[in-house]
Amino acid sequence: MKGQIIEGHQIEADVQRACDVCVIGSGAGGAVLAEGLVAAGLRVVMLEAGGYHTRRDFDLDEARAYPMLYQERGGRATSDLAISILQGRSVGGSTTVNWTTCFRTPERILRIWRERHGLEGLGVEALEPHFEAVEARLGIGTWPESLANENNRALLRGARALGLRAAPLRRNVRGCASSGYCGLGCPVDAKQAMHVTYLPDAIAAGMILHSDVEVQRLVRRDDAIVEVQGVVLQRGSLRPPGRPRRITVRPRLVALCGGAINSPALLMRSGLDGDRTGLRTFLHPVIAVTGRYPHRIDPFYGAPQSIGSHAFIDRGPDRIGFFLEAAPAQPMLAATSSSAFGAELATFMGQLPHLSSLIALHVDGLLPGDEGGSVTLDGSGRPRLDYPISGAMAEAMAESHEVLARIHLAAGADWAGTLHHEPVRIRGEAELPMLGWRRYGAHEHAIFSAHQMGGCAMGPDPRTSVVGLDLRHHVLRNLFVVDGSVLPTALGVNPSETIYALAHRARGAIVDAVR
Repeated sequence: MKGQIIEGHQIEADVQRACDVCVIGSGAGGAVLAEGLVAAGLRVVMLEAGGYHTRRDFDLDEARAYPMLYQERGGRATSDLAISILQGRSVGGSTTVNWTTCFRTPERILRIWRERHGLEGLGVEALEPHFEAVEARLGIGTWPESLANENNRALLRGARALGLRAAPLRRNVRGCASSGYCGLGCPVDAKQAMHVTYLPDAIAAGMILHSDVEVQRLVRRDDAIVEVQGVVLQRGSLRPPGRPRRITVRPRLVALCGGAINSPALLMRSGLDGDRTGLRTFLHPVIAVTGRYPHRIDPFYGAPQSIGSHAFIDRGPDRIGFFLEAAPAQPMLAATSSSAFGAELATFMGQLPHLSSLIALHVDGLLPGDEGGSVTLDGSGRPRLDYPISGAMAEAMAESHEVLARIHLAAGADWAGTLHHEPVRIRGEAELPMLGWRRYGAHEHAIFSAHQMGGCAMGPDPRTSVVGLDLRHHVLRNLFVVDGSVLPTALGVNPSETIYALAHRARGAIVDAVR
């Protein structure tokens, strides 16, 4: 089979294909997995709902990039609209638009998985060769502190002034130009995303990749998937044209790699959901505090995330921890994050070159009884995510607001401001008690997420999980789920490298299952 990328506009009639493995989704899980399967001699067909784009399409224009590269044109959110969700939708998935931060799965999380969720065999030593392999292919390494931009230096300077641990982060880049626009697609292919690494490798070895194809249904016969049914989308549209061209794949095995939210939703649309599908979905809910500095920050330029702190990751057995990073602030992203309008928004945007945006990412799913959110379907069959903000989460958000305000002030900010609907501005330590007068949680201030995990949790017991430790579905013998949806808890770190490693590990099990 000759490898190629076939875009939706190139398909003029219905398509039917047979293959060894149909991979649904081209992101962190699907791409790493597919490359290994093709290298093992398997015939692989990949289906991706998003479009195929290259660096020539990445012109740093936010108004063009969000509709082109993100789920729901950048407007995905929880059902109550309390949490904005940034999730990729293109060839390469979220790896095309993420901010390049890479962490191995923390040992403390692996221990929780083993002790609470029965995940034996996923220790540090077992995962080591998989981490090493993907790190070598993707150029993952520590970003030099000397190259940190002013936005990240605010976090580093303020944390160190307060005696908090902070250090440079690892990034999957080669030849980075520090444009700062990672979230809009890398214009120089420095970011080692899937569309410039594992996917070209797989296509060169013979994989067929169909872009602009939304999989609508998996057809089951007895205990196996016998058919994958998809429709060709019009580029830029969330729905197929009036009389869509159809793609039908008849594989020996299916690897579902659509990501948390989309993978559970597809199982539900196909009538394949069990009692646990869509449950325990986690987001690392994010809050931001801005700081206004006397000198230029230019938060829209430079490596977007290069400094982090885990000083508050463990706040005790009954409290939710959080970790700290910096977020880029391109004009449109900054404007939509603010609650200001009219002249107030114009004033805010006029100060953008002097603003630093620091964020706290909260680690859900580790406390007893913390179930995160749940994915279901709305009336049209689209995914719906309900995500209640618990009292423990609201308490953590209150604490993280104060921590970030202190960091900004210690770093030399004129003031630190929240993203409440009526923002609080703190100009000194004496004003910090003002933060205690405000409420925290859903609809009280802006909340974001760029990390989606869970919904098809892995585990040994079908009563509490969806897939086994080898990522095979507990009920359907030829269905594997290989993406962030299999994580049984949130990670407390950016999830991309964990997904890469799990996909690399799953290659052997899937090759054995096909043969």
